[in-house]
Amino acid sequence: MDLVVIGAGVVGAACAYYAAQAGLSVAVVDRGPVAGGTSGSGEGNLLVSDKEPGPELELARMSLSLWGELAHALPHDIEFELKGGLVVAEDDEQLRRLREFATAQARCGVAVEEVDTRGLRAREPHLAPGLAGGFHYPEDAQVQPARAAARLLESAGRAGARLILGEEVTAVTTTPDGRVSGVRTARRRLLTGAVVNAAGTWAGRIAELAGSHLPVQPRRGFVLVTEPLPSLIRHKVYAAGYVADVASGEAELQTSPVVEGTPAGPVLIGASRERVGFDRRISAEAVQRLAGAATGLFPVLAQVRVLRIYCGFRPYLPDHLPAIGPDPYVSGLFHACGHEGAGIGLAPATGLAITQQLTGERAAVDVGPFDPGRLVEPAAAQPRRGN
Repeated sequence: MDLVVIGAGVVGAACAYYAAQAGLSVAVVDRGPVAGGTSGSGEGNLLVSDKEPGPELELARMSLSLWGELAHALPHDIEFELKGGLVVAEDDEQLRRLREFATAQARCGVAVEEVDTRGLRAREPHLAPGLAGGFHYPEDAQVQPARAAARLLESAGRAGARLILGEEVTAVTTTPDGRVSGVRTARRRLLTGAVVNAAGTWAGRIAELAGSHLPVQPRRGFVLVTEPLPSLIRHKVYAAGYVADVASGEAELQTSPVVEGTPAGPVLIGASRERVGFDRRISAEAVQRLAGAATGLFPVLAQVRVLRIYCGFRPYLPDHLPAIGPDPYVSGLFHACGHEGAGIGLAPATGLAITQQLTGERAAVDVGPFDPGRLVEPAAAQPRRGN
């Protein structure tokens, strides 16, 4: 077998899809179901609006183009919606900062338009009055992440990929000279010369099994899901503070309102961030902050029922950039993880990049800034021998 992908979330599914399309023999292994981790707990955002000029923005722009292609190529609907994003400012100072941010993005080719108070209400009639203005990003989009992962794996399967669910990887084996030779679960051993670590928030554990080290940590977030409200909210709408929260490394609870409708009708309300390990308990403080902030943006939501609350864990790396590419110390081990809250959006470009590295094809986008070697300390990553 050419490749074993560990992780059946959207990133792992994209890796498997592009590898299978390239003619590689692939197996995908996950201890749970498809999209059973972070992918199944996300809103499905495909964003350029929250990314400052730099390598992640370029990766996001390529990924957005690939998602558009996949929406037509995959066999069933993934609820791809080019809905656009609307970033709003409460006061003139916030608007000034957003303008500087948007101007820099526009120089990089991002489509963005400043919107005054009247324009905000024209785009979103239920927005609160008194906002200073904002910026419209027509390229922002959304998919249904669990469905997208399933469809990618379904297509990979038709190209010959094998899907193994409900089996936890217990070992990544290596040859006496330190090259990857396979993986083990409680039920089987899969022989391969290449392993892709797409295990999301558990990617650090997979790196350890291979004899390497990657400092991935979980960053918890909650989403509130309302009763169906068809066409109430037309865009992904978020406050200016969301951009700063995305870039923050703070461990304490941070919340900033993010509100969007879905094709099925319910409104999704986020976003919160905090590093509390894998604690899944509902935080009353986080929920209250999210509800209060959402009704501040859209007063009409004060009369709406929340049907459920769910939490997920973003795979956080200290510099806020994902790890994409070969491990510097374990030959044959590739990492595709650490995307934090952008994993859905960045998945296709990540999967394509990993496949191009595996096949030696010319890279479609520069992933040098995402080299896992920037995060791995030599003393912490000595390959194991002959196991």
